[in-house]
Amino acid sequence: MSDYEAVIGLEVHIELHTKRKIFCFCEIKEDPAPNTQTCEVCTSMPGTLPVMNREVVEFAVKAGLAVGGTINHMSQMDRKNYFYPDLPKAYQISQNEHPIVSGGKVDIETEAGQKTIRLTRIHMEEDAGKLVHIEGEGTLVDCNRAGVPLIEIVSEPDIRSAEEAIAFLKKLRAIMVYTGITLARMQEGEMRCDVNLSVRKKGDKTLGTRTEMKNINSFAFVGKAIEGEFKRQVDVLEAGGTIIQETRRFDDKTGQSTSMRTKEDADDYRYFPDPDLVPIRLEDKEIEALKSEIPELPDARKARYIKDFDISAYDAERLTDERDMADYFEKAAKATTAPKTIANILISDMPNLQKDHPLPDPVKLAELADLQADGEINSSTAKKVLSALLETGVSPRQYVAEHDLLQINDEATLLPFVLEVLKERASVAEDYKAGKKKALQSLIGMVMQKTKGRANPVLIRTLLEDRLK
Repeated sequence: MSDYEAVIGLEVHIELHTKRKIFCFCEIKEDPAPNTQTCEVCTSMPGTLPVMNREVVEFAVKAGLAVGGTINHMSQMDRKNYFYPDLPKAYQISQNEHPIVSGGKVDIETEAGQKTIRLTRIHMEEDAGKLVHIEGEGTLVDCNRAGVPLIEIVSEPDIRSAEEAIAFLKKLRAIMVYTGITLARMQEGEMRCDVNLSVRKKGDKTLGTRTEMKNINSFAFVGKAIEGEFKRQVDVLEAGGTIIQETRRFDDKTGQSTSMRTKEDADDYRYFPDPDLVPIRLEDKEIEALKSEIPELPDARKARYIKDFDISAYDAERLTDERDMADYFEKAAKATTAPKTIANILISDMPNLQKDHPLPDPVKLAELADLQADGEINSSTAKKVLSALLETGVSPRQYVAEHDLLQINDEATLLPFVLEVLKERASVAEDYKAGKKKALQSLIGMVMQKTKGRANPVLIRTLLEDRLK
């Protein structure tokens, strides 16, 4: 396995959060009953004509600007001919030779540092419907999703691992959500990914035969699909076999993929310009107007957090993954003298404790951070106070006072507890003197227990080390 590397390109479909569908006036609603969000146009009744939704074009332009792509002043809608039961027209309106955006890039953080993933293009298209499988009755077609607007973002084959693919998808999702053009809820199918993967010996510049795994809607599943397919292809080559160009279906339960259909060559979709839709022409002033509407994006926020709040690149990346979290962090950071402590709470403690609770008042979280940063409470107590804050919304300072949780920072107060532990646990003290360094942590824990978690652990360590010398 270590002799080979994966060469990965991703095709990412993102549903645009427009009010109406791409070519008709049907509203897009949350969880409608089957086939109630449809009309003659999106179900392809004879004699109907599509009309381009201007909002879709504007959203696609914003997506291109956000990733530094070139906005093409002329683009064109094409018919992509293929048949599926949930595609009423038996063709999809998409873009082929003249997409709305060319190029672009997404920068990601890897263990080796920052890496740039180039983009090939972004184009607009309509979604198909959905097949609903009902046990014992058969398969039904729901056309509510038919005509919902999508952009497809195609990367260059610059990705080399599952970790890089997940980092790319997370950053891409963050960028698109920041612009306001999508919610990109993967569990709702609003962001889906096709994985194109081939393998080759490390150092070889020739591309191998690729396979494609379609419609994966989870970061974790994308990672599993890549790891499973990489291993499968390496095993085939090592056994003297050849890789067949094919489309494969990934099973998230088994972590394996199975062949759906083989391709002797690329699919022949017989693209041709849609005769019912005129080309899309954009002027510079229109593009500039849309550019002015794009807010501060994740990378710019990340750089500002590192500079203004003195937090690490890793923490800044985590905080800017979600726009809502970044907005919340900034509100809390403005109310505290300890923004780094806020960042630590949000990244390390909050995910384990929050569960079904909403985020607390950012000003109260700032109050908790100040208590911890000023040494009035220790990290252990801070977690207790955070739990209370999440459950009841109580003022942290009030909660600490009512429950007598202020940290003991007085050496004279702590020394009797330290001496008591050294007397009761003389054997552990001897272990430390004999070179077992972990024994010191055990002694610190015993003192913390006697002080009900209120002692300053740094001061305890100092007092113990002084006595043990």
